[in-house]
Amino acid sequence: MDKITVQIGSVVSGSSGQTNDKRRDVQFVGEKLTSRTEYGTGSDGVSLTDSRGVTETLYRTDDGRLVVHVKDWSHWQGEPNVYSLHQITEADLSPTGKYAELGADAGMGRPLTLDEALDESEGE
Repeated sequence: MDKITVQIGSVVSGSSGQTNDKRRDVQFVGEKLTSRTEYGTGSDGVSLTDSRGVTETLYRTDDGRLVVHVKDWSHWQGEPNVYSLHQITEADLSPTGKYAELGADAGMGRPLTLDEALDESEGE
């Protein structure tokens, strides 16, 4: 296992170069299981953009806890980058959990059941 350092808090930069940096370091011992980035949508609400998004990184700590570090980022001046850390359960990584895609990327998922797939289709 490795010593891992992540940040929590926020940082925002203004158009004149000023920056409000309210990030703090968090250190723990663990291992990185996976990381994924989901890009935001453009002004049309449909096309992908690389100017905003969310990066989630899944860790298992040395005492067995699962934690997700979330970076909600933007490359636009005046929009904050927000960093947070969340303790989760394996249920959160399941196909119907809050971090289902992260769980699938980590190999902790499973195929959806027919009922789960139909429930997801009805929500669209």
